[in-house]
Amino acid sequence: MTKQVQRLDRVIIRFAGDSGDGMQFGNDLSTLPNFPAEIRAPAGTLPGVSSFQLHFADHDILTPGDAPNVLVAMNPAALKANLADLPRGADLIVNTDEFTKRNLAKVGYAADPVEDGSLEEYRVHALPLTSMTVGALADFEITKKDAERAKNMFALGLLSWLYHRPTEGTLAFLERKFGRKPEIMKANIAAFQAGWSYGETTEAFSVQYEIKPAEHAPGLYRNITGNTALSYGLVAAGRQSGLNIYLGSYPITPASDILHELSKHKAFGVRTFQAEDEIAAVGAALGASFGGSLGVTTTSGPGIALKSETIGLGVATELPLLVIDVQRAGPSTGLPTKTEQADLLQAMHGRNGEAPVPVIAPQSPSDCFDAALEAARIAVKYRTPVILLSDGYLANGSEPWKLPDVADLPVIEPGFAEAGQEDFQPFRRDPQTLARPWAIPGTPGLEHRIGGLEKADGTGNISYDPANHDTMVRLRQAKVDGIAGDIAPLHVDDPDGAARVLVLGWGGTYGAISAGVRRVRRAGLQVAQAHLRHLNPFPANTEQVLRSYDKVIVPEINLGQLALLLRGRYLIDVIGYNQVRGLPFKAEELESVIRDVIDSE
Repeated sequence: MTKQVQRLDRVIIRFAGDSGDGMQFGNDLSTLPNFPAEIRAPAGTLPGVSSFQLHFADHDILTPGDAPNVLVAMNPAALKANLADLPRGADLIVNTDEFTKRNLAKVGYAADPVEDGSLEEYRVHALPLTSMTVGALADFEITKKDAERAKNMFALGLLSWLYHRPTEGTLAFLERKFGRKPEIMKANIAAFQAGWSYGETTEAFSVQYEIKPAEHAPGLYRNITGNTALSYGLVAAGRQSGLNIYLGSYPITPASDILHELSKHKAFGVRTFQAEDEIAAVGAALGASFGGSLGVTTTSGPGIALKSETIGLGVATELPLLVIDVQRAGPSTGLPTKTEQADLLQAMHGRNGEAPVPVIAPQSPSDCFDAALEAARIAVKYRTPVILLSDGYLANGSEPWKLPDVADLPVIEPGFAEAGQEDFQPFRRDPQTLARPWAIPGTPGLEHRIGGLEKADGTGNISYDPANHDTMVRLRQAKVDGIAGDIAPLHVDDPDGAARVLVLGWGGTYGAISAGVRRVRRAGLQVAQAHLRHLNPFPANTEQVLRSYDKVIVPEINLGQLALLLRGRYLIDVIGYNQVRGLPFKAEELESVIRDVIDSE
């Protein structure tokens, strides 16, 4: 049967079902998982709904998309939880096998929405996905439950056919994932192929869509999540510095995958330690740095609160330490599986005393690799803890990553103090960086005191002298402030230089801000964009950039933390746009915000 083929420039697909259904598909391009905090919420209920959205196009894309063009709802709960996001006229594929009276009642449907006409504004494809999958796998020696769980592969096969997606990568993924369970692997492959074949032969889909491949710079690419990219960046930091990486970590959503990934890389000098709590984890990491390794600890916001005293100890002892905060919605336990940017002030000021630390934030999943390398470079060069602020959106989202040439990666020189010095002073500083020597314990001639009590300038002896304390506080602050001269200036994207409005962001808002800016420019309006990677210290030209524009918009997934810092530092009344819904911004909403500010000029 010949079917019509229509060409599209992009499509956004969302798969939704129970969290136990395995709805978190791996794919290329830009993806956004959304899953519940409960380990296993009751099946068929709204709290148990999990979804996975992917966006692919014939051009470079910046976000997983605002709203889906296609929603695959595996049960009534998935339909009810996601229908509000589906635009009128979009495709809706529902698994009718799960639309039973009991499942409908669980989520408050008095009647079946597939049959009562309430979905008439969508193109509804009512398919018995579960029973078709079970029928396709009747000859496999697997349980009925395993057969039913393969319905996601049937749906993926159908969508792969519908949108002309290549199948090789999916088949290779299934072979890797289920390689130790050959019968399960064969069944999932068969379910995927059955879904593809159903699309090819059924009359339910008379149109097939095609999205041409996007043009990318030549190179080797792979799909990568933020947590995986960050892990690889830490491994690369170890190789580029010649240091062993020591991770002291306590599992916490959404940072745990970094511990899982790094535990696989012992061959690269990585050692991982799962501690009994957050305090033990950071203590072990700082101890490793004292011993000559690069100490790393990973956590989320609640863990940063517990680690704060030891981070302060790292400031006082002036040792390199990487503190990875994969931010999530708070306060307290908050929304563990939802994203937020609300730890910035905690990273800046969440320690007792004057305890400044550099703060760095990646802007995309793949950028987590480069941000980790940069954090390691600063920590080692300046002998200081560095906080890296990722977030749940970056950690779990994915995008294509062009593998870097190892020869182009920065070399990080540890610069250990040399043995046999006659007049070794542990706090005699490098005149350029103000960093103290990194003296490995047990090295002859480098014996020195260590601990949290204030040190005497130069000698490192315990000192209670008021003037010395003032000196040391100012030296530690000057060391961090001086990093501004060692980082790239803030880059501004202002094509013709005529814009009077600047949009300034940080962290994971980059994609949505960039997409919103593109929309505004396509409408013929002028707007400039800049994005901060270094949040402490700010790039040296930050004030100059801000004062070059009449109005500065600062979108943040918090109540205005960067805006507060900018106002306090530069006395510039920036315009905050703030939402704390546990979700990333949408390009459409940022477009509207930018237009409103431009129109008010």
